[in-house]
Amino acid sequence: MKTVAQFISALALVAILLAAALFFTDRLTLATTQTWLLGATLAWFVATPLWMGRKAGK
Repeated sequence: MKTVAQFISALALVAILLAAALFFTDRLTLATTQTWLLGATLAWFVATPLWMGRKAGK
């Protein structure tokens, strides 16, 4: 489970960078870029806490 969550987190970060780069080169519209960024950000915020857990009681 931890490995899957790490993979999803990394994939989300790549998607964020890719969306920005494609928008910068005029290959994506603003609306499409915003959709990509929103989806990737949500995926990152859901997946990352699953593998970056904190110790109990802190």
